[in-house]
Amino acid sequence: MTQQEFEHIYSSIKTDLMRLAGQFCRSASIDLDAEDAVQEALIAFWELAEQDYPMPNPKALLVKITKNICISRYRKRRLETEPITGDTFLGGTSASNLVEMADERIIKQRLYDTLTKTERLYMQMKSDHGLSLDEMMQETGGSRASIKMALSKAKKKLEEQFKKMGYGK
Repeated sequence: MTQQEFEHIYSSIKTDLMRLAGQFCRSASIDLDAEDAVQEALIAFWELAEQDYPMPNPKALLVKITKNICISRYRKRRLETEPITGDTFLGGTSASNLVEMADERIIKQRLYDTLTKTERLYMQMKSDHGLSLDEMMQETGGSRASIKMALSKAKKKLEEQFKKMGYGK
């Protein structure tokens, strides 16, 4: 394509390209001068012409390039400046930590299911709620010796289950 052909094509479509880019910039509320978009489109069009790109309809190609430049700028601006709203993100805890905590709860529940009802109650009171023997006596009405014995049996059962699962000594 010669420079005269290029200038002829540009002069015949210049106002249409300016109008297209201007309307897009206004409707999309982007900070892009229509003239800049058209200039960028002309540069891309000229580079294609120098590479002997087949152009059966050069005016349509110029319109397409101009639209693509406007859309590209719009997307780039949205990526850079759009605030994230309406989404809630958990702070301070990574996804892997959340998965590990869930796995621990599942394992703990499976282990506790092997205990008797009384052993499970005492283990939950001790490990989950952090109660002392005296506090457990007040809550359940059981004797200190019976609570200690139930806790000891529960710990042994849990250790055995842990070993069966491949953990521990």
